[in-house]
Amino acid sequence: MNRLKFHVKKGDEVQVISGNHRGASGKVLQVLPRKQQVLIEGVRLIKKTQRKSQDNPNGAIITREGPIHISNVKLLVSQSRRRVGGSKR
Repeated sequence: MNRLKFHVKKGDEVQVISGNHRGASGKVLQVLPRKQQVLIEGVRLIKKTQRKSQDNPNGAIITREGPIHISNVKLLVSQSRRRVGGSKR
């Protein structure tokens, strides 16, 4: 199985560089590799209706983050301090 590798990982601090949410920044909550999208904390909030259940007997309207294409974000701060080039000196 092919494994896709992206420039951002879960927990990284990113900034949106294009689209309707340009300039917004936040932490990556989830990476969706098959769709090449990411969920960013506090960016592109959408409202979803929820059916009646035991938890919500009248139903509810919840707000959650929507996906943004991975090419529209740039890495600001990485969670894991990975080396980028350079020698071991």
